[in-house]
Amino acid sequence: MERKLLLRKLDKEMRNYRLAAREKNPTNGLLRAVREALRIPFKEMSERTGVGRKAVFELEEREETGAIMLRSLGRMAEAMGCKVVYGVVPLNGKTLEDLAEERLWRDVLGSGACGACGAGGVSGVGKTAELVGKKVA
Repeated sequence: MERKLLLRKLDKEMRNYRLAAREKNPTNGLLRAVREALRIPFKEMSERTGVGRKAVFELEEREETGAIMLRSLGRMAEAMGCKVVYGVVPLNGKTLEDLAEERLWRDVLGSGACGACGAGGVSGVGKTAELVGKKVA
């Protein structure tokens, strides 16, 4: 029961991240976009981060391609008066509770028996009863 409450709490806290995850690449180019929106020139970013202008440019490029380290991302954000907040959310708009239930049913029914789950998983009591009926039959 405690685990279920934790899942619900995490799902509630991560709701905005799940919504953002619907975008194809929600954060690609975010550092540059924020810097430009705040009108912070490369020279100022360079001074605030303690790295050269070229390094600032390269960090923005790495963020855009997903190759930046969290520590570097945090330093860049801090230099702009911001902080990095990230989330880990299930694919396809699912909740952690959905994934936990799918995993439970895969474990209960065996990995081969839940082929109907596929990427969509088990959802709803009717589908669960249908799968259990197939397993028993």
